[in-house]
Amino acid sequence: MPQTRHGTGDINSPMAKAMHMEIEEAATPNLPQVEATSSDKVLQLRLTGSWATHTIAAVDAVMREHEREIAGRPVLIDMSGVSYLDTAGAWLVYRLARKAGEAASLEKMRPSHKVLFDAVKHAMEELAEQEAAEEKDNLLTRFVVGVGKAVYDFRDDALMALHILGAAVRGSQMKLGHGSGLSIAAVVNQLDRTGVRAIPIIALMSTIIGAIIAQQGAFQLRYFGAEIFVVDLVGILVLREIGVLLTAIMIAGRSGSAITAEIGSMKMREEIDALTVIGLNPVGVLVFPRLVALGIALPLLTVIADITSLAGAMFVANTYSGISPDAFITRVRDAIDLTTVFAGFIKAPFMALIIGIIASVEGMKVGGSAESLGERVTASVVKSIFVVIVVDGLFAMFYAAIDF
Repeated sequence: MPQTRHGTGDINSPMAKAMHMEIEEAATPNLPQVEATSSDKVLQLRLTGSWATHTIAAVDAVMREHEREIAGRPVLIDMSGVSYLDTAGAWLVYRLARKAGEAASLEKMRPSHKVLFDAVKHAMEELAEQEAAEEKDNLLTRFVVGVGKAVYDFRDDALMALHILGAAVRGSQMKLGHGSGLSIAAVVNQLDRTGVRAIPIIALMSTIIGAIIAQQGAFQLRYFGAEIFVVDLVGILVLREIGVLLTAIMIAGRSGSAITAEIGSMKMREEIDALTVIGLNPVGVLVFPRLVALGIALPLLTVIADITSLAGAMFVANTYSGISPDAFITRVRDAIDLTTVFAGFIKAPFMALIIGIIASVEGMKVGGSAESLGERVTASVVKSIFVVIVVDGLFAMFYAAIDF
């Protein structure tokens, strides 16, 4: 003879029937209602109808009014007439019961409703305890906690950066454990996107900056009758500092953000995991070509930035101070030497490596949401610019120490 099962998988079991009835009641809900019987000693409330997310708005104002009427009296809540209850409805009932405190009593609640109500109550109590603990922390405690979290985040970022750097230095391994050489096509593609397409904005920005430095320098030096020295000012400042620094900042904002967005999008779509599954090295495929392209492009863009900055300064010096192009070029030759030129070029590969590694690290940290992608792209640009400026300051101190 066939046997009847009474587990949760049996459609004829009491629990399955109850769940089926609640689903039907939720599909065709009755609006929730609150019947109140008030006296000086006790407040009795009888809840009826479907207390669901899309229906509780009808009784929210009524429940708030009853919360104000409690005034320390015991509250008896009869839930025998509640046909359906979801999280929103359970929270509305909990809010009233919390207002009454220990004097609240829930009666005739269905077992399934009680399980949901207890879960909502537990979650809200944990949230209240967490908020209370945060409010107890004074400003100094929150500051110290924030500093500690920042230190741990810096440690994690440094470890991930060293991992990416080590994996890249290990070689252009496209296959895990099998070196297959550098992908020239990938490097050329990234070089075009990172370097060639950035020439117009780098040239325009550098020309304007050089012109501004020349104009302001000439304006100030005019009081001392030494306008000719604006050429020395522009030549040394552009070649040693401004050219490479502003180029690195522009590349960090333009190409660094693009690298983070590309790798982050692949991380969101699990394409990086797919590369690992098929035996490819994600760092060798994605990161290494971009690092090589940045290492080549940034020094070349620095040359373009230096030339266009001097061209802009030459134009302003001619029109604003009457210094002819021939006099400008002659003065530049006397003011600078090879050490001035190389002082800027030496920084470029280091800044390119920093931008590429930070952009890759932030891209690998992207989660599964678009919000996470936006946060990581912003963090990539901010961190890259900050570290580039710090490294430029360290180079300046190093050059001063060795008299370079």
